[in-house]
Amino acid sequence: MIFKAVRDGAPYPDHQTTLKEWAEIPPRPIRLADLITTKRELALDKLLAEDSTFYGDLFPHVVEYQGHLYLEDGLHRALRAALQQRNQIHARVLVVED
Repeated sequence: MIFKAVRDGAPYPDHQTTLKEWAEIPPRPIRLADLITTKRELALDKLLAEDSTFYGDLFPHVVEYQGHLYLEDGLHRALRAALQQRNQIHARVLVVED
């Protein structure tokens, strides 16, 4: 299995973090097997697109909540990494408290 689990939606409260605030979080390596996705489906055209990060952050966004890592944004990049036989990605991790 690529990810720890697959969910449909986020269990954590809305953190209202702006893209500028995300950009201030330094990326760190995260094992794909430790991630829980917050989306059950992905668009194949986005996965295969050459410019899929052209308008967004180069690094996936992960929320750490109650000891778990939730992949909030960047499912396509994480899956692409898995298809390239990589077992980790660099992601920005936001810690959310209750």
